Amino acid sequence: MKKTNLLIIGSGPGGYRTASYAAQNGLEVTIIEKGQPGGTCLNSGCIPTKCLAHDAEIHLIGSSLYNTPPPLDFTKVMERKEGVMGQLRDGVEALLSQPGITFIKGEARFVSDHVVEVNSEQIEAEYIIIATGSRSKMPPFMTEEDFLKQDETAQNIVTSTELLSIPKLPKRLTIIGAGVIGMEFASAFSAFGSEVTVIEFMKECLPPIDSDIAKRLRKILEKRGVTFYMQSAVKKIVPPSENEQAHTTVIFDKKGKETSVETDLVLIATGRQANIDNIGLESTGIETNGRAVVVNDNMETNIKGIYAIGDVNARQMLAHAATFQGFRAVNHILKKKDDIRLDIMPSAIFTYPEAACVGKTEDQCKGEEIAYTTRKGFYRANGKALSMEETEGMIKILFAEDGTILGAHCFGAHSADLIQEVAALMNCNAKLEQIRDIIHIHPTLGEILQDALI
Repeated sequence: MKKTNLLIIGSGPGGYRTASYAAQNGLEVTIIEKGQPGGTCLNSGCIPTKCLAHDAEIHLIGSSLYNTPPPLDFTKVMERKEGVMGQLRDGVEALLSQPGITFIKGEARFVSDHVVEVNSEQIEAEYIIIATGSRSKMPPFMTEEDFLKQDETAQNIVTSTELLSIPKLPKRLTIIGAGVIGMEFASAFSAFGSEVTVIEFMKECLPPIDSDIAKRLRKILEKRGVTFYMQSAVKKIVPPSENEQAHTTVIFDKKGKETSVETDLVLIATGRQANIDNIGLESTGIETNGRAVVVNDNMETNIKGIYAIGDVNARQMLAHAATFQGFRAVNHILKKKDDIRLDIMPSAIFTYPEAACVGKTEDQCKGEEIAYTTRKGFYRANGKALSMEETEGMIKILFAEDGTILGAHCFGAHSADLIQEVAALMNCNAKLEQIRDIIHIHPTLGEILQDALI
């Protein structure tokens, strides 16, 4: 039986970054991956989606400059995406070939608490990090088995994974779910020219974002032609084979009234679920709550020396969360103190325009009866935004009574960059009076933040 200091299952951003960090700190690392290096983020998530978001933005800018949509070569859009993914995948493979790391391609399964089997070979490790990520979650009216039964040559219902590989732009795209995934694809495909409809069960899109910001962003997408049905529950999807038509029909309930839309393609964007199945957890004493692996603040499970990071613990389903949870786990193994603030987790939605957030929303503050004050800054009053023709947007910052930042929410060009600055200030426990005195370059979008505090 082979032995290693640290064994990592999964090579997404949590897995490969953690492997590199652990090796740099003297641990002998074995990392196992059943799919492509880079995990969901690189191969069917963050990176390819951002490629489409970029091309969609360029296409929209071209349309506004010439008052007519320029020709779109969707094949080239998809080819560029594949090129970016390939380049980054090569980088991950190079990272995993550095001294101290053994990369194994295969499917890992636990056979006991500290022993994993891959390719008919068993490996024992004192420390194991589970980084198996997540997959698309099916809505209540459909099971994974139903989804997989579809004929691949005539697939009418897709998840983000399949949508990122379609060869032809759909004329009509219906998206079930107005979370991050749904909104990013709605923005990109409407820009490409698809007729986009979004059906969402909740009252507003993007639950993690302040409702004021989310509503404003939704209104912008509506102006661009996206149709939203909020507070609507999908009951059934009828494919062409069943309705004897050339289209697919989505039937949903909107406030007690049955409604339907005809479409060419349906995207299931109803969230993600942790990959805890088929990895042999039943052969261990590792605790789950039925939907994810249970961990403490050091990412350690109830079994000493076994950790779970990223989507598989369902604490914060973000690529950068997985990375820093991995760093925390390795630091715990090494008995090394860190200042990682996992409670301050910025996130972004790469629609056009962008949206981003960190910390609490105004609704959360009200619900938790936290005293707060609100400051707002607007893109339309900013010189750089005007020069960029990006005047749609605002930032909203929530402060506690002592002046520390409770949260910030933004939509508009480079929102992620503005929120990243706020996240840095929150990590330093900066207060309003201190932040006001920070000099910002003129002209920059960063002045929107500065103006909000005056």
